[in-house]
Amino acid sequence: MGYSFSNPAILTQALKHRSFVYSIDEASIESNERLEFLGDAVLDLLVTESLYRRFIGKREGELTQIKSLLVSKVVLAQKGRDLGLGDHLLLSKEEDLAGGRDRTSIIGDAFEALLGAIYLDGGLKASGDFVQSKLLFNVQEIISDGNYLNFKSVLLEHTQSEGHGHPRYLVDAEEGPDHHKTFTVEVVIGGQRQGVGQGRSKKEAQQMAAKEALKKLGVS
Repeated sequence: MGYSFSNPAILTQALKHRSFVYSIDEASIESNERLEFLGDAVLDLLVTESLYRRFIGKREGELTQIKSLLVSKVVLAQKGRDLGLGDHLLLSKEEDLAGGRDRTSIIGDAFEALLGAIYLDGGLKASGDFVQSKLLFNVQEIISDGNYLNFKSVLLEHTQSEGHGHPRYLVDAEEGPDHHKTFTVEVVIGGQRQGVGQGRSKKEAQQMAAKEALKKLGVS
């Protein structure tokens, strides 16, 4: 991890999923959710400052898109997997058996909780060093990775990690003449509509529907 805690108890709390806390009858406040809340804010500041300094010529909208990608649960979960974070999570037996150690949302949240713990234990500089070495060292590679920028791929990874299988894309409408059609597509996950998108092709509409679903699910 590249950081040694002065207070190991705060590291332990960062690894406590709510399922574990409930399983041993601890108060819900003992889970890592408060540290995740703090880590989310610290991460936002550190990533924003780094992008501001690094990409001098980019406008606010472009910086916002890059930041959204870097702090998405999919990217954070992958960085957590690189750390082996899933092996150290404290989960209930049921959550463990259900695949929680590799669940994108759980690992992504734990990465933020870990950052929050580092911030409380070592301050902003220690937090910045951690984010730089574990997340921001390969920004360009992340930006260029089609698996991250392809909303359908990101959504598929998320739904599979959550045990919901494959998203289904359904064409709701086709409007306009053949040479200038507009397609409306909805994406259905677990029997529920999670996003709707429009585009000049079915493929583009599917991407927009997946993007909306990711936002609704809190992944991006």
